[in-house]
Amino acid sequence: MSDGPGNKWADVSTILRRAIPRQQFETWFRGMRLVSLDRERAELTVPNNFLREWIYRKYFGVLRRALREVSGGEPEVEISITADLAAPGRSRTQAGTDSEGAEGPQAAQAGPGDAPSAHHDGSSTPHAPPGPGSAGSGAVDRDRFTGERRPRREQDPRARSQPGFLGGPRNSGPYGQRPQPFGESDVVLNPHYIFDNFVPGPSNNFGYAAAVAVADSPGKSYNPLFLHGSVGLGKTHLLQAVCHQLMERRPGMRILYLSCETFTNHFVAAVANGELDSFRYRYRHVDVLLIDDIHFLANRERTQEEFFHTFNTLYNANKQIILSSDSNPAEIPTIEERLVSRFKWGIVARIDLPVYETRVAIITRKVKMHGVCFSDEVIHYLAENIRSNIRELEGAVNKIAGMAQIYQRPIEMTMARDAIRDLIKPSTYRVSVDNIIRLVAEHFGVPVRDLMGKRRTKSIAYPRQVCMFLARRLTSHSLEEIGGYFGGRDHTTVMYAYDKIRKEVQADPDVAQRLEQLSTKLKAP
Repeated sequence: MSDGPGNKWADVSTILRRAIPRQQFETWFRGMRLVSLDRERAELTVPNNFLREWIYRKYFGVLRRALREVSGGEPEVEISITADLAAPGRSRTQAGTDSEGAEGPQAAQAGPGDAPSAHHDGSSTPHAPPGPGSAGSGAVDRDRFTGERRPRREQDPRARSQPGFLGGPRNSGPYGQRPQPFGESDVVLNPHYIFDNFVPGPSNNFGYAAAVAVADSPGKSYNPLFLHGSVGLGKTHLLQAVCHQLMERRPGMRILYLSCETFTNHFVAAVANGELDSFRYRYRHVDVLLIDDIHFLANRERTQEEFFHTFNTLYNANKQIILSSDSNPAEIPTIEERLVSRFKWGIVARIDLPVYETRVAIITRKVKMHGVCFSDEVIHYLAENIRSNIRELEGAVNKIAGMAQIYQRPIEMTMARDAIRDLIKPSTYRVSVDNIIRLVAEHFGVPVRDLMGKRRTKSIAYPRQVCMFLARRLTSHSLEEIGGYFGGRDHTTVMYAYDKIRKEVQADPDVAQRLEQLSTKLKAP
């Protein structure tokens, strides 16, 4: 091998280019310089601390192998900041520490994980959390990571909390050609969470349309996008669908997707370790920021302050912000009004429980993905009896399909009932038409006898059509039997009423929600 550092670095670069994709080399190693290399020691420099941390975390193994091959020995590797940049960078970090101070008593309130953060020399720093992105998930122990000793004068950057960038250079993961997260993230993209697999309906149409628009034009349409709703209704699916589409269509875009808990833990660690400059650089130099469960900011004043400034920086730079929560922004407790107002600047979209037709479509989609065959009777049975959230629907499909495969039995009603017995509340009982009529009469403020009579006034005809719709959906009565409860009307009248209300449910989320509430009351004990 040649002798000078420049020539040796050319040899190292050649090996690195063979080991990693060209785009990754250009992104992370273009600014690296080799100061010296022999059999015992390798000294390298990079322009900033961010590059150094990233190389230590993600490319140290391949770099070390290249240095070993060129040196012919087992050199101890040290990467430092370029001399003319190191001092100012350090002074800025120190200044940030002095001005901000430690989190102090609020550190304990910043979220789970007040345990010490490990240094490479065995010491610890109070209040640095071991949450996602630190010792618990990404801060790998020195011996497991490299097997080498690191200089004691610096905290091991591998023990620092790291956000997870999805965009930029990346490897294709274990899911074929679909791109997977690059770098460490506490969120691993589910390959099935794409727009094509999302079933829109009256309960989620608005949120779905907004997410598609954001994925098409990030930073231009609906910024920020705030999705809220109960658990298991599809918020995470939409966030990940946006990530998948952006990563495929805009491969150079820097996308940061993580939970609010991770953001909080990173901030607490940055304060404790005097690394606020590095923290702010990472979070404020992205093209798209997605944070799940933003309601986790409640009761965390210092973290709210930091997120407020991060939000402003990204928004003013026309960078896309997407947030999810289990509550409407105004209903998140103890969150600052200025943050609430910013959450409302773009689009606030509520995701509700899927209505019956949407549940049928979801089950049909899940069945197709499994490659199995469910009869219409089984599909409708699941849709009628599992209403709490989409995850339970998917779990029911998985269980039935699994039982059919294990026992080599066809999928029929008896097995379906046995499979999901534990998912159905014991208090569930058969809905009667009489109960439907009484509840609808109470809801619309009309007499029961009028609903069951011949009157055709609009104030009576519409509630009667609602009764027929619910009876058709929630009971096993035939069309003729249902018509008999309402003044002896024939089956065509019942079918007309059902179709009319069904179209309203599909077109109007408010109607869908009201009818879902009525259905829930009828199913209640």
